[in-house]
This record gives sequence, C-alpha cells and structure tokens, in this order.
Amino acid sequence: MTECYAEVIGDPIHQSKSPAIHGFWLEKAGIAAGYKATLVEASGLETYLADRRADPTWRGCNVTMPHKQAILPLLDRLHPVAKTVGAVNTVTRAQDGALVGWNTDIAGFLEPLDAALAHPHLYRMARILGTGGAARAIVVALSEQGFTIVLAGRNPDKARGLLNELTPEGEHYSPPLSHFAQATDFAFDDREGCCDLIVNASPLGMRGQPPLAFDFSHAPPGSIAYDIVTDPVETAFLADAKTQGLETIDGLSMLIGQAAAAFEKFFGAPAPRDADDELRKRLME
Repeated sequence: MTECYAEVIGDPIHQSKSPAIHGFWLEKAGIAAGYKATLVEASGLETYLADRRADPTWRGCNVTMPHKQAILPLLDRLHPVAKTVGAVNTVTRAQDGALVGWNTDIAGFLEPLDAALAHPHLYRMARILGTGGAARAIVVALSEQGFTIVLAGRNPDKARGLLNELTPEGEHYSPPLSHFAQATDFAFDDREGCCDLIVNASPLGMRGQPPLAFDFSHAPPGSIAYDIVTDPVETAFLADAKTQGLETIDGLSMLIGQAAAAFEKFFGAPAPRDADDELRKRLME
C-alpha cells in the first residue's frame, strides 16, 4: 500500500520548518505517512491542485507565501473562518472529493496568548506591522478579542482597506510603517489593566529580508512583543524587546500551533503536543 502524505507549498519553500514539525509528530504518533515541502510557483498553482486532486495518497497541503490568497478561487469550498480572513493556509480533500480551504493561522496565533487573554482588560491595543496574508488572520483574531487595531504598512491605504474589510465596526488606525521607525516622546498613560501587543506580521527581519525598523519608544510599558518570523527564531526585533524588559513570543509558537490544527485535519489524529519542548529544540538546531 502506498504511503499517504501531506505537504507544504510555496515559493520560496526551502526555509519551511513544516516538514520537520509534521515529520516529528508522525514519528511520535506512530503514523505511517509522509510530509514534504514542494516548490509551487504562482503560474503553476492551478496545475498543482489539478494533479493532487487525482492523487489518492494526498491528504492535503499547507499553503505559504505567496499563495494564501491566490488559491482562494481555485478551491471548491471555504471554511467560514478562511472566508472571513480572505486567506487560506491549509487545504484538505473532503469525502466528496471537494478541495476545502481552511485558515489555522488564527488558532495558531492566539494559542500562546491564551494566558494573557484569559482575564478581562480595561483596554486592549495591538500594533500590527505588515499587511500580508498572515496579517489578515491576525487582524481578525485580535479584533474578535476586543483589541483596537493599529495596522501599519508601507501603503497606509492598503492597511485602511484591510481594516475596513475585516473589522469595519471598530475604531482602528492605519499609520505608515515608517511611523514606527522613528523615536517618539509620546507619554503613555497608565497601562494598569491594559493589554498591549506589538506584532511583526511581516517578513521583515527574516533571513535574507531587510530588517524591521521599529523604535521601542512606541511600545507602551508592559507590552508583549510577538514576531511571526521563524528564521531566525530569535529576531533582532525580539532581542531588542527583551532589552526593554518586555515579554516576547517567537514565530515557532504560532507555527507549531497552526501546524497542530492542520495535522489533525491531514492525518485524523491530534498532534502529540506533550513533546513540544523536544520539538522546539530540534527546530532550533
């Protein structure tokens, strides 16, 4: 019997840690299946899906840059969360053969914030840097958690358009990304009982990409700094946040969380999360 498999697709794809994560869980769970990384260029996305439809051993795929939005019209159905976000990071095949798009980024992003969000706050504000597919999921996730959103991008009009599309009822803001590169002397008010997040939702700071220019004078006291970049895991943004005495969350936290939701969809069993510490060590080798 041919072994079933899932995979991650994107362009580029060599940097993906998903094969290591899913491979680790498959081994721990004793599941006879595979998981690989497959380079799919934008021009080949439709052909890729047509080929996988005809492959009975294919269980689905994770979707990364630049396909999270481009794949939408090529699928048969969208889970309501994926439809709301307007981006897909996981595709599975239903029993009727339909290709279904999911978004597990919301669950993955919120998982490491569970403790911080477990109790009410007087006020919640998130400064989100970046306007790509991952940022869409983060905006939806945090607006549903009662955050006022400050969405900063190189194109403020794009940021404003995303806010109007994804969370039209809220009082949100869309300054240019460059606003946060320069120091500010703004005097933050008393943050007791407040929850402040600074989220790098862009590829800036990733290996091979330009650095993220963020001056921590824009971070209110007690902020949590969260970077979704996974290569390197310890980004300059997070290192700077630590020197400011801020709590930090790295990209592996979101990556592992969203992968766990996808793993169960692919292989019909929960990811063995009791081995997370071992997994993180392996991913950082």
